[in-house]
Amino acid sequence: MLQQTTTPTEGIGTQFWRLTKPRVVSLIVFTAVIGMLLAAPVLPPLDLVAYATVGIALVAGAAAAFNCLVEQRIDAVMARTRARPTVMGTITQTQILVMSGGVGGLGLAILWHAVNPLTMWLTLATFVGYAIIYTVILKPATPQNIVIGGASGAMPPVLGWAAITGDITFQPLLLFLIIFAWTPPHFWALALYRRKEYERAGLPMLPVTHGEAFTRLHLLFYTFILIATTLLPFATAMAGVFYVGCALVLDAVFLAYAIALWRRYSDALAKQTFAYSIFYLAMLFAALMIDHYLPLLGA
Repeated sequence: MLQQTTTPTEGIGTQFWRLTKPRVVSLIVFTAVIGMLLAAPVLPPLDLVAYATVGIALVAGAAAAFNCLVEQRIDAVMARTRARPTVMGTITQTQILVMSGGVGGLGLAILWHAVNPLTMWLTLATFVGYAIIYTVILKPATPQNIVIGGASGAMPPVLGWAAITGDITFQPLLLFLIIFAWTPPHFWALALYRRKEYERAGLPMLPVTHGEAFTRLHLLFYTFILIATTLLPFATAMAGVFYVGCALVLDAVFLAYAIALWRRYSDALAKQTFAYSIFYLAMLFAALMIDHYLPLLGA
Protein backbone atom coordinates (compact mmCIF):
# COMPACT_ATOMS: atom_id res chain seq x y z
CA MET A 1 0.00 0.00 0.00
CA LEU A 2 1.38 3.37 -0.97
CA GLN A 3 1.95 5.73 1.92
CA GLN A 4 1.25 9.43 1.85
CA THR A 5 4.12 11.57 3.05
CA THR A 6 3.94 14.96 4.64
CA THR A 7 5.68 17.64 2.61
CA PRO A 8 6.95 20.97 3.89
CA THR A 9 4.38 22.78 1.73
CA GLU A 10 1.39 21.06 3.32
CA GLY A 11 -0.68 23.39 5.43
CA ILE A 12 -2.06 22.53 8.84
CA GLY A 13 -5.54 22.10 7.36
CA THR A 14 -4.31 19.56 4.80
CA GLN A 15 -2.42 17.63 7.46
CA PHE A 16 -5.43 17.59 9.76
CA TRP A 17 -7.59 16.40 6.85
CA ARG A 18 -5.33 13.37 6.43
CA LEU A 19 -5.58 12.63 10.15
CA THR A 20 -9.37 12.44 9.85
CA LYS A 21 -8.94 9.22 7.80
CA PRO A 22 -11.20 10.24 4.89
CA ARG A 23 -11.45 6.75 3.42
CA VAL A 24 -12.54 5.25 6.73
CA VAL A 25 -14.99 8.10 7.34
CA SER A 26 -16.45 7.65 3.85
CA LEU A 27 -17.52 4.08 4.73
CA ILE A 28 -18.93 5.32 8.04
CA VAL A 29 -20.93 8.03 6.27
CA PHE A 30 -22.08 5.60 3.57
CA THR A 31 -23.59 3.18 6.10
CA ALA A 32 -25.14 6.10 8.00
CA VAL A 33 -26.79 7.38 4.81
CA ILE A 34 -28.11 3.90 4.07
CA GLY A 35 -29.62 3.93 7.55
CA MET A 36 -31.33 7.23 6.70
CA LEU A 37 -32.69 5.91 3.40
CA LEU A 38 -33.99 2.72 4.99
CA ALA A 39 -35.73 4.65 7.77
CA ALA A 40 -38.21 6.27 5.39
CA PRO A 41 -40.84 4.51 3.23
CA VAL A 42 -40.01 7.00 0.50
CA LEU A 43 -37.05 9.32 0.09
CA PRO A 44 -36.48 11.29 3.31
CA PRO A 45 -36.16 15.09 3.20
CA LEU A 46 -32.91 15.84 1.41
CA ASP A 47 -32.05 18.78 3.64
CA LEU A 48 -32.33 16.54 6.72
CA VAL A 49 -30.15 13.91 5.05
CA ALA A 50 -27.58 16.58 4.19
CA TYR A 51 -27.43 18.03 7.71
CA ALA A 52 -27.20 14.58 9.30
CA THR A 53 -24.51 13.46 6.85
CA VAL A 54 -22.36 16.52 7.46
CA GLY A 55 -22.78 16.33 11.24
CA ILE A 56 -21.93 12.64 11.44
CA ALA A 57 -18.96 13.06 9.07
CA LEU A 58 -17.51 15.94 11.10
CA VAL A 59 -17.73 14.05 14.39
CA ALA A 60 -16.29 10.89 12.82
CA GLY A 61 -13.38 12.86 11.37
CA ALA A 62 -12.70 14.51 14.73
CA ALA A 63 -12.69 11.10 16.43
CA ALA A 64 -10.25 9.75 13.84
CA ALA A 65 -7.87 12.69 14.36
CA PHE A 66 -8.02 12.23 18.11
CA ASN A 67 -7.25 8.54 17.58
CA CYS A 68 -4.12 9.50 15.62
CA LEU A 69 -3.05 11.79 18.44
CA VAL A 70 -3.43 9.09 21.10
CA GLU A 71 -1.71 6.44 18.95
CA GLN A 72 1.26 8.57 17.91
CA ARG A 73 3.79 6.16 19.43
CA ILE A 74 2.08 3.12 17.92
CA ASP A 75 1.78 4.74 14.49
CA ALA A 76 5.54 5.34 14.45
CA VAL A 77 6.26 1.60 14.20
CA MET A 78 3.45 0.71 11.80
CA ALA A 79 4.36 0.83 8.11
CA ARG A 80 0.91 2.02 7.06
CA THR A 81 0.83 4.88 9.59
CA ARG A 82 4.40 6.03 10.17
CA ALA A 83 4.08 8.84 7.61
CA ARG A 84 1.20 10.51 9.44
CA PRO A 85 1.77 14.16 10.37
CA THR A 86 1.54 13.23 14.06
CA VAL A 87 4.51 10.89 13.66
CA MET A 88 6.48 13.28 11.45
CA GLY A 89 6.02 16.05 13.99
CA THR A 90 4.68 18.56 11.47
CA ILE A 91 1.51 19.21 13.44
CA THR A 92 1.36 19.79 17.18
CA GLN A 93 -0.80 18.08 19.76
CA THR A 94 -2.41 21.41 20.62
CA GLN A 95 -3.33 22.04 17.00
CA ILE A 96 -4.92 18.59 16.73
CA LEU A 97 -6.86 19.02 19.95
CA VAL A 98 -8.13 22.46 18.96
CA MET A 99 -9.12 21.39 15.45
CA SER A 100 -10.69 18.13 16.64
CA GLY A 101 -12.67 19.99 19.26
CA GLY A 102 -13.80 22.59 16.75
CA VAL A 103 -14.72 20.13 14.02
CA GLY A 104 -16.40 17.69 16.39
CA GLY A 105 -18.22 20.47 18.23
CA LEU A 106 -19.51 21.89 14.95
CA GLY A 107 -20.77 18.46 13.93
CA LEU A 108 -22.58 17.98 17.24
CA ALA A 109 -24.11 21.46 17.00
CA ILE A 110 -25.42 20.71 13.51
CA LEU A 111 -26.96 17.46 14.71
CA TRP A 112 -28.55 19.15 17.74
CA HIS A 113 -30.04 22.13 15.92
CA ALA A 114 -30.72 20.80 12.41
CA VAL A 115 -31.44 17.09 13.05
CA ASN A 116 -32.54 16.04 16.55
CA PRO A 117 -31.07 15.70 20.06
CA LEU A 118 -31.20 11.89 20.03
CA THR A 119 -28.87 11.72 17.03
CA MET A 120 -26.51 14.21 18.64
CA TRP A 121 -26.30 12.23 21.90
CA LEU A 122 -25.85 8.92 20.08
CA THR A 123 -23.11 10.44 17.92
CA LEU A 124 -21.37 11.86 20.98
CA ALA A 125 -21.55 8.43 22.64
CA THR A 126 -20.04 6.90 19.50
CA PHE A 127 -17.20 9.42 19.62
CA VAL A 128 -16.48 8.54 23.26
CA GLY A 129 -16.76 4.83 22.50
CA TYR A 130 -14.20 4.99 19.69
CA ALA A 131 -11.81 7.73 20.81
CA ILE A 132 -11.75 6.90 24.52
CA ILE A 133 -13.14 3.45 25.38
CA TYR A 134 -11.66 1.62 22.36
CA THR A 135 -8.51 3.62 21.62
CA VAL A 136 -7.37 4.48 25.14
CA ILE A 137 -8.75 1.60 27.24
CA LEU A 138 -9.50 -1.52 25.19
CA LYS A 139 -6.93 -1.54 22.39
CA PRO A 140 -3.84 -1.72 24.62
CA ALA A 141 -5.51 -3.94 27.23
CA THR A 142 -7.13 -6.99 25.62
CA PRO A 143 -6.94 -9.11 22.43
CA GLN A 144 -10.74 -8.86 22.34
CA ASN A 145 -10.43 -5.11 21.70
CA ILE A 146 -11.84 -5.39 18.20
CA VAL A 147 -14.80 -7.50 19.29
CA ILE A 148 -15.81 -5.21 22.16
CA GLY A 149 -14.77 -1.95 20.52
CA GLY A 150 -16.64 -2.90 17.35
CA ALA A 151 -19.80 -1.54 18.96
CA SER A 152 -18.78 2.05 18.25
CA GLY A 153 -17.93 1.25 14.64
CA ALA A 154 -21.32 -0.41 14.18
CA MET A 155 -23.29 2.69 15.20
CA PRO A 156 -23.45 4.74 11.94
CA PRO A 157 -26.63 3.14 10.50
CA VAL A 158 -28.30 3.57 13.90
CA LEU A 159 -27.32 7.25 13.82
CA GLY A 160 -28.73 7.56 10.32
CA TRP A 161 -31.99 5.90 11.28
CA ALA A 162 -32.37 8.10 14.37
CA ALA A 163 -31.70 11.20 12.29
CA ILE A 164 -34.77 10.54 10.15
CA THR A 165 -37.19 9.03 12.66
CA GLY A 166 -36.01 10.45 15.99
CA ASP A 167 -36.35 6.93 17.33
CA ILE A 168 -34.62 3.52 17.39
CA THR A 169 -36.53 0.39 16.42
CA PHE A 170 -35.33 -3.17 15.81
CA GLN A 171 -34.40 -2.49 12.16
CA PRO A 172 -31.38 -0.26 12.82
CA LEU A 173 -30.29 -2.67 15.53
CA LEU A 174 -30.11 -5.40 12.87
CA LEU A 175 -27.85 -3.14 10.82
CA PHE A 176 -25.78 -2.59 13.94
CA LEU A 177 -25.44 -6.35 14.44
CA ILE A 178 -24.26 -6.85 10.85
CA ILE A 179 -21.41 -4.36 11.21
CA PHE A 180 -20.64 -5.60 14.72
CA ALA A 181 -20.25 -9.16 13.40
CA TRP A 182 -18.33 -7.95 10.33
CA THR A 183 -15.69 -6.07 12.32
CA PRO A 184 -13.68 -9.02 13.76
CA PRO A 185 -13.08 -10.92 10.48
CA HIS A 186 -12.46 -7.60 8.70
CA PHE A 187 -9.87 -6.39 11.18
CA TRP A 188 -8.29 -9.74 12.00
CA ALA A 189 -7.45 -10.16 8.31
CA LEU A 190 -5.49 -6.91 8.60
CA ALA A 191 -3.96 -7.91 11.94
CA LEU A 192 -2.74 -11.20 10.50
CA TYR A 193 -0.54 -9.66 7.83
CA ARG A 194 0.45 -6.76 10.13
CA ARG A 195 1.07 -8.99 13.14
CA LYS A 196 4.82 -8.25 13.39
CA GLU A 197 4.14 -4.51 13.44
CA TYR A 198 1.52 -4.91 16.17
CA GLU A 199 4.00 -7.00 18.13
CA ARG A 200 6.66 -4.29 17.86
CA ALA A 201 4.08 -1.73 18.97
CA GLY A 202 3.27 -3.84 22.03
CA LEU A 203 -0.43 -4.14 21.20
CA PRO A 204 -2.22 -7.33 22.33
CA MET A 205 -3.86 -8.06 19.00
CA LEU A 206 -5.18 -11.62 18.66
CA PRO A 207 -2.43 -12.86 16.27
CA VAL A 208 0.19 -11.54 18.72
CA THR A 209 -1.28 -12.97 21.92
CA HIS A 210 -2.79 -16.22 20.64
CA GLY A 211 -0.98 -16.91 17.39
CA GLU A 212 -1.81 -17.02 13.72
CA ALA A 213 -3.65 -20.37 13.70
CA PHE A 214 -5.94 -19.36 16.58
CA THR A 215 -6.78 -16.07 14.83
CA ARG A 216 -7.53 -17.78 11.54
CA LEU A 217 -9.93 -20.16 13.29
CA HIS A 218 -11.69 -17.28 15.03
CA LEU A 219 -11.88 -15.34 11.78
CA LEU A 220 -13.67 -18.31 10.23
CA PHE A 221 -15.97 -18.65 13.26
CA TYR A 222 -16.97 -14.98 13.17
CA THR A 223 -17.56 -15.21 9.42
CA PHE A 224 -20.26 -17.81 10.12
CA ILE A 225 -21.75 -15.44 12.71
CA LEU A 226 -21.65 -12.64 10.14
CA ILE A 227 -23.46 -14.75 7.56
CA ALA A 228 -26.19 -15.53 10.07
CA THR A 229 -26.67 -11.85 10.92
CA THR A 230 -26.89 -10.85 7.25
CA LEU A 231 -29.94 -13.09 6.91
CA LEU A 232 -31.82 -11.36 9.74
CA PRO A 233 -33.19 -8.48 7.62
CA PHE A 234 -34.83 -11.05 5.32
CA ALA A 235 -36.00 -13.23 8.21
CA THR A 236 -37.72 -10.23 9.84
CA ALA A 237 -39.25 -8.99 6.57
CA MET A 238 -37.11 -5.86 6.68
CA ALA A 239 -35.69 -6.80 3.28
CA GLY A 240 -36.81 -8.98 0.41
CA VAL A 241 -35.60 -11.48 -2.15
CA PHE A 242 -33.26 -9.12 -3.97
CA TYR A 243 -31.34 -8.38 -0.79
CA VAL A 244 -31.08 -11.96 0.41
CA GLY A 245 -29.91 -13.09 -3.03
CA CYS A 246 -27.13 -10.50 -3.02
CA ALA A 247 -26.27 -11.30 0.59
CA LEU A 248 -25.91 -15.01 -0.11
CA VAL A 249 -23.52 -14.36 -3.01
CA LEU A 250 -21.45 -11.89 -0.99
CA ASP A 251 -21.47 -14.25 2.00
CA ALA A 252 -20.31 -17.18 -0.12
CA VAL A 253 -17.28 -15.26 -1.36
CA PHE A 254 -16.41 -14.04 2.15
CA LEU A 255 -16.72 -17.59 3.49
CA ALA A 256 -14.47 -18.87 0.70
CA TYR A 257 -11.82 -16.34 1.72
CA ALA A 258 -12.16 -17.28 5.40
CA ILE A 259 -11.86 -21.01 4.67
CA ALA A 260 -8.86 -20.41 2.42
CA LEU A 261 -7.16 -18.39 5.17
CA TRP A 262 -7.88 -21.12 7.70
CA ARG A 263 -6.51 -23.88 5.48
CA ARG A 264 -3.52 -22.26 3.73
CA TYR A 265 -2.54 -18.89 5.12
CA SER A 266 -0.50 -16.31 3.27
CA ASP A 267 -0.07 -12.58 3.78
CA ALA A 268 -1.26 -11.99 0.21
CA LEU A 269 -4.48 -13.89 0.88
CA ALA A 270 -5.03 -11.97 4.13
CA LYS A 271 -4.63 -8.68 2.23
CA GLN A 272 -7.16 -9.86 -0.36
CA THR A 273 -9.58 -10.84 2.41
CA PHE A 274 -9.22 -7.45 4.07
CA ALA A 275 -9.83 -5.63 0.78
CA TYR A 276 -12.84 -7.81 -0.02
CA SER A 277 -14.34 -7.22 3.42
CA ILE A 278 -14.58 -3.48 2.68
CA PHE A 279 -16.18 -4.14 -0.72
CA TYR A 280 -18.47 -6.70 0.94
CA LEU A 281 -19.90 -4.28 3.49
CA ALA A 282 -20.45 -1.54 0.94
CA MET A 283 -22.23 -3.89 -1.47
CA LEU A 284 -24.32 -5.48 1.29
CA PHE A 285 -25.66 -2.11 2.40
CA ALA A 286 -26.15 -1.02 -1.20
CA ALA A 287 -28.25 -4.16 -1.74
CA LEU A 288 -30.35 -3.25 1.31
CA MET A 289 -30.99 0.20 -0.13
CA ILE A 290 -31.89 -1.07 -3.60
CA ASP A 291 -34.17 -3.74 -2.16
CA HIS A 292 -35.92 -1.09 -0.05
CA TYR A 293 -36.71 1.13 -3.03
CA LEU A 294 -37.49 -1.55 -5.63
CA PRO A 295 -41.27 -1.41 -4.88
CA LEU A 296 -41.25 2.31 -5.69
CA LEU A 297 -39.89 1.46 -9.13
CA GLY A 298 -42.64 -1.06 -9.73
CA ALA A 299 -40.20 -3.96 -9.60
